[in-house]
Amino acid sequence: MNGPHHRQRASWAWPVTVLRWVVGLAILGALLHFLPITSLRATIERVPPFSFAAVLLGYLLVHCVGVAKWRMVVNSAGADLNFATSTQCYAGGLFGALFLPSILGGDVVRLAVGLRRSPQPAAVLAGNVVDRVLDAAAQATLVAAGLMLLPNSVPLQFHNTAKKGLLCIAGGAIVLTATAYLSRRALFGGRSMRFRRRLARLRHALRSVSRHPHILAFGWLLGTCIQGALLLLAARIATYCGLVLPVKVWLFAWPLAKLAALLPLTQGGIGVREAALVALLVPFGASGPLVLAAGLLWEGIIVSGGLVAGLVALLVRRFGELPQPT
Repeated sequence: MNGPHHRQRASWAWPVTVLRWVVGLAILGALLHFLPITSLRATIERVPPFSFAAVLLGYLLVHCVGVAKWRMVVNSAGADLNFATSTQCYAGGLFGALFLPSILGGDVVRLAVGLRRSPQPAAVLAGNVVDRVLDAAAQATLVAAGLMLLPNSVPLQFHNTAKKGLLCIAGGAIVLTATAYLSRRALFGGRSMRFRRRLARLRHALRSVSRHPHILAFGWLLGTCIQGALLLLAARIATYCGLVLPVKVWLFAWPLAKLAALLPLTQGGIGVREAALVALLVPFGASGPLVLAAGLLWEGIIVSGGLVAGLVALLVRRFGELPQPT
């Protein structure tokens, strides 16, 4: 029944992915056009390969903690996933966010594996949603910390933009919540009994998570530490390029650039992240070519990490799966 629809989606998936890569490379090309490419190349060549490898290793170790956090959250919803399966889900998600044709990125891969392996598929879906919310809260925490540490240093237009952005986010959340509440009967009325049972399982899984506030708090704390560690790694690779900025400046700029990269314009945010970093850091006195060089090297870390994660997911699938607990 869903064969033709599936083939139609697949026929559009790869062209959209290629288009997103083209847009990302076009943004990078525009940045290279307006910034001196000679100094950019010299800056990148100055970074020792061992230092790049050390940052990559740190990036992978941080995501090992991310595996534990994701497993903790989805299991609090009742997913009952072991560590091997959680590693396959999480690592496959890192790979899928960069290389697979999906607007939702790695979430599709995480759910595809988790839903198949868990005795409670609805718990995997609910836990993944909650984990994403915790990640967003962690990013917001870093931005708030940056704003508090830079009350007099952040340009006035950034303050105004941040205020407008927060108001838009709050207003959008209120509108979405109200719309979902008012249209719940139109959306769910008349549905089949099978659909209602699945919806009830999802609701039950969300309630299971809400009954563990200590796990939610610890998940938010872990998420903040993970994002902070990634921020420090990005700042570290920037210092190898000769870009030395206070950590409080990175606290303000880096999470905002990462949030900008979530826009579904390019694959994995390539190009958008670098453009946002240049726009956010140059007003603080940073050199545009140095910021772009650091951004490109960090993009290399992300792509290399995604390839390693894909290999890990493949190896776990073939050799490392453990029997599910009963």
